[in-house]
Amino acid sequence: MTTAPTAAPTEDGVGPAVVRTRAELRDALGAWALTGPDASDRRAVVMTMGALHEGHLRLVRRAREAAGPTGQVVVTIFVNPLQFGPEEDLDRYPRDLEGDVAKVASAGADVVFAPAPDVVYPDGDPIVRVSAGRIGEVLEGAFRPGHLDGVLTVVLKLLHLTRPDVALFGEKDAQQLLAVRRMVRDLDLDVEILGVPTVRDPDGLAMSSRNAYLSDDERQAALALSRALRAGAEESAAGRGAAAVLATASGILNEAAGVVVDYLALVDPATVEQVPADHTGPALLLVAARVGTTRLIDNQAVDVVAPPAQDAAPGQEAPRD
Repeated sequence: MTTAPTAAPTEDGVGPAVVRTRAELRDALGAWALTGPDASDRRAVVMTMGALHEGHLRLVRRAREAAGPTGQVVVTIFVNPLQFGPEEDLDRYPRDLEGDVAKVASAGADVVFAPAPDVVYPDGDPIVRVSAGRIGEVLEGAFRPGHLDGVLTVVLKLLHLTRPDVALFGEKDAQQLLAVRRMVRDLDLDVEILGVPTVRDPDGLAMSSRNAYLSDDERQAALALSRALRAGAEESAAGRGAAAVLATASGILNEAAGVVVDYLALVDPATVEQVPADHTGPALLLVAARVGTTRLIDNQAVDVVAPPAQDAAPGQEAPRD
């Protein structure tokens, strides 16, 4: 037996259907299909763990654009236990379903799927899981073993359950976005993956649900992450090369009190493999660090150009090709 989907009221009395079971979700998806959507209408899904902020709402608004005015926007809210390590913050991860539903209602969501763990994993921990392969063994994968496997497993399940034409993910989780895109490509999934740029607070800190853990002093310390990324990007724009990008960003982080760096890396945006010192072209500058008990990640796209040749010393001829 299933319960009827509930709706979250907005100022005009209309809100998204809030569904919690697979049967309720099927009904909500089927009801839209029965309205006879135009060929250009699409279903767009935004997957979240709740505790929503403006970065998530930017995803929902972009989903509304991608779906079209009469398309369907589905937001999933599920704190996925598979992507948390044994010493991580699964139990204390912030949860506010009522507040989250009110937020996505104003951003254009039609359906909120907020299942319990036993709905997503009816047999408990799944025996068969998705492997992130090489992407899941470096950077985030090295510091959080199994994390990206857990992410891809739940993303694949939610794609099957929601059956979207397009799914949207934030670019702040750059390695996660790459892993999802590779899964979709390698496993031949019929869905478009759209990345949405990172949203930042006025002070430059990348928006994250975990920012709520930070004290005032810790938040000030955490600003070193975005400051380091900006400085690295400025080195790149000035044509000082990959080594200078890393050295400058690293120097800022090393001087920041209260910041413990897990990694700072300049990587190929298509593989997350670290680029060589003589790299030129597009790259991603990635950082993960702990401030107090809170772990934060951030990144910055850079376009690395070769540093200019050194001027010859007086009385010497510059080297020739």
